[in-house]
This record gives sequence, structure tokens and C-alpha cells, in this order.
Amino acid sequence: MLENHQVITKEKVNNRFVRIKQVMHMTGISRAHIYHLASTGLFPQSVSIVSGGSSVGWVEAEVQGWIEQRIAERNQELPHA
Repeated sequence: MLENHQVITKEKVNNRFVRIKQVMHMTGISRAHIYHLASTGLFPQSVSIVSGGSSVGWVEAEVQGWIEQRIAERNQELPHA
């Protein structure tokens, strides 16, 4: 039973943490460039997986959204026939 009237949506299903190697695989971007883009606000921020720990991950849905945004921007830049 769902507590507090939680609704499971497609977005919530993708709210899992992915580690840097999977982010690199998903995007084709190097580790250093991912951290650089995130530090400039051009890529989703990582999340500390355990409070006070050093392990971080990214929310899969946010990384996927970033990829989809890049595709949409590319499509807007294409000349229309």
C-alpha cells in the first residue's frame, strides 16, 4: 500500500542513481568533462548517495532529460526544408 498518497509515475521509476561509469556510457562524455559541465551548471548535479560519504551518483531521469534536451536543441538548429 502506498503511504501519503504517493503516485508511481514513469518519472519516479527512472529516479535511481547511476554511477559515473554509467553516466559516461549514457552520454559518451569523459569523466572530467562531466564534472566540468556540472560545475558550470550545464549538466545535472551529482547527489551524495550516503550522507557524509564520498560516493556520488546522478539521477538517471535527469541525465536522460539532459540527453533529450541536447537532441531537441540539435533538431531546432537543423535547417527546415
